[in-house]
Amino acid sequence: MSNETGGNGEPRLRRTLTLWDLLLYGIIVLQPVAPMSAFGALSDRGRGHVVTAILIAMVAMLSTAISYGRMARVYPSAGSAFTYVAREIHPAMGYVTGWSMVMDYIVNPLICTIWCAGQANVFAPGIPIWGWKIFFAVVFTMLNLQGIKTSARVNAGLAVAMSGVVVVVFVAAIRYIFGHPHADPGFFTRPFYDPQTFTYGNLFGCTSLAVLTYIGFDGISTLSEEAENPRRNIMFATVLTCLVIGILSASEVYIAQLVWPASQPFPNQDQAYVFAAARTWAPLFSIVGATLLVANFGSGMGAQIGAARLLYGMGRSNALPKSFFGVVDEKHRVPRNNVIFIGVIVLVGSFFLTFEKGIELLNFGALIAFMGVNAASFMHYFVRGEKKEITHFVPPILGFFVCLGLWWNLSTPALVVGSIWMILGIAFGAWKTRWFREPLSFDAPPE
Repeated sequence: MSNETGGNGEPRLRRTLTLWDLLLYGIIVLQPVAPMSAFGALSDRGRGHVVTAILIAMVAMLSTAISYGRMARVYPSAGSAFTYVAREIHPAMGYVTGWSMVMDYIVNPLICTIWCAGQANVFAPGIPIWGWKIFFAVVFTMLNLQGIKTSARVNAGLAVAMSGVVVVVFVAAIRYIFGHPHADPGFFTRPFYDPQTFTYGNLFGCTSLAVLTYIGFDGISTLSEEAENPRRNIMFATVLTCLVIGILSASEVYIAQLVWPASQPFPNQDQAYVFAAARTWAPLFSIVGATLLVANFGSGMGAQIGAARLLYGMGRSNALPKSFFGVVDEKHRVPRNNVIFIGVIVLVGSFFLTFEKGIELLNFGALIAFMGVNAASFMHYFVRGEKKEITHFVPPILGFFVCLGLWWNLSTPALVVGSIWMILGIAFGAWKTRWFREPLSFDAPPE
């Protein structure tokens, strides 16, 4: 029998992706410029200390990545946090995890719209920010209604271009830093720890935002059916992706904090990294700004169609009204109603949320999902597993409690709004299933 067909002769996915392919995919998804857009918000929340916050977040994400990789071994074709939780703990908890993921999918294009509007206004101040918000919300929606697909080659090309920009930023920053000698003995360590501004509240508040840098690493688990030796390589690739992005991100913000100390306010907080880069070499103002604009444009457009597909899966499974959310446009084969629905939310929300608050709302849902995956891994491998190994105990427990601590340190407005979202979703699920006595499923977004 050919390894490209199943037992009934039907074609199936080919296992051709190596560990290196999976690692490259993960880096592309997370982006080599991951922390640059959020640098201003991170610096403001942590009073500096962005480097330390990103490294602490990396510990939580590495532990969670191990749990994701292990659960991908058990469910090699699922690749969804809510699937792991529903099957290992309880369907109701899986529903809660799925509902928290909906927040991620909706808020992601919203914060991309806010950031793109702010950066475009820097380039073309003649058009007010509110005008740019309308422009990007409408463009994201119109393009997604056409069913436009971004190929892997385009994504790879963008990743190469972004990596080139990162290299230029490092070279310019190093020349600037060593071209302006500092007698202060604490100059090179202050980005890690500044005794004048350090508090644990600031640090963990900043870390709760820094989780955004790693959002998307779980996408590697969706490639389980196309990976060589998925039981080994999926976990290795997920962990290595978090490690590479964490070290790269910490390095990027470290040089930015050396160039532009936290004690100096930024002209525009959302575009803080652009101004820091321009201080080292003026042309970088346009180069980095354009690079981040393209990166956020691609992320925003992709996130909107991802949100629309998740809502379609929920509508198709009757978790939401099927007559609206479960409909596909016959011409373009996209969930048109959902694309427009998300577009309206993005447009309205961009006028009421700041970029920083948007990050916190996104991380509210992500951290709940991460806690769920860690709990599912703990239940499967340690509680139900035959061997009570320490390696099956420490990573999920560490990941769960660090994520819980970061979730607890989100701002009060984010916790309030996020809790309202969760209460509404749980109430709907309870009503729909007669207090979860009837099955209610969440389908993953179609690949």
